[in-house]
Amino acid sequence: MTPAQLREVAVGEGLKPFVGKQLAKWLYEKRATEFSVMTDISVAGRERLAKKYVIGRELPLKEALSADGTAKYLFRGVNGRDVEAVYIPDRERATLCVSSQAGCKMNCSFCMTGKQGFHGNLTAAQIINQVLSVPGSENLTNIVFMGMGEPMDNLNEVMRAIEILTEPWGLAWSPKRITVSSIGKLKELKELLDRTKVHVAISIHSPYPQERHGLMPVEGAYPITEVIALLREYDFSHQRRLSFEYIMWRGVNDDLRHADALARLLRGLDCRVNLIRFHAIDGAEHLQPCSQETMVRFRDRLNDAGITATIRASRGEDIDAACGMLAGKQNLNKESK
Repeated sequence: MTPAQLREVAVGEGLKPFVGKQLAKWLYEKRATEFSVMTDISVAGRERLAKKYVIGRELPLKEALSADGTAKYLFRGVNGRDVEAVYIPDRERATLCVSSQAGCKMNCSFCMTGKQGFHGNLTAAQIINQVLSVPGSENLTNIVFMGMGEPMDNLNEVMRAIEILTEPWGLAWSPKRITVSSIGKLKELKELLDRTKVHVAISIHSPYPQERHGLMPVEGAYPITEVIALLREYDFSHQRRLSFEYIMWRGVNDDLRHADALARLLRGLDCRVNLIRFHAIDGAEHLQPCSQETMVRFRDRLNDAGITATIRASRGEDIDAACGMLAGKQNLNKESK
């Protein structure tokens, strides 16, 4: 809840309006997990609040630890499908990849989440709970909405979560610490760009519309050319960063013809391309990862064409926590507890 909503709660329980600000401080700054610790609120007030409300914090159901330090956490989801968040330590950075939906409607052919079908939207409370309830939460430096689900398909709750993350009364993070990934739902993407300053990552995976449609059915509804036309209306040269996610498959989208077409498509945009190694999943046996040498050649071709490109380090594959592998199933049995 926002301070205004918390003020209404306080007044409704016969407490002074300023108790709303006290509640916000306990929830977001002090990260209280129960009303009893809120010592600047009267004992009677705390008891009334506890009878009618819950904090909303829930610990992960299970966790799995990777050999590379990555950790995957299973949280209670909706409609019988749990969700996963992935913690990725990297020297001075500690990134949490959060989910916004249980399952996904987008049905991308290479993504395990999409193959689970759609089970429901997470609330802002469930999204923020992932941030606050993972071990080492206080040390997080970055949040990426790249877990289960399409954030633009649950925009209202994602926007509420971003508000809690960035407002002074909430976690008071800079929006530069947050990245939202999307397939490019146009109306919702425009709203995100207009109302926030968070970084944006767009899943592209092929510069050719027909080929992209075969990988991502949403190309039919949200053509990548229209997505890029929208992005050209915004300034990404200063505080906000724009990136494109490009998973590479052997013999599908990994030759220099694709690199040249991608460079033409993105020319003039202040952006970077993240090249991602494919992680094999059940039901997508026709897609295979390409070699590291091919990825290096593709990266260099883009860089030579003036498009900044990097190869993203693969993390957490041994616990099914890498890109496209999240399924929200309670089978975290690899070094798990």
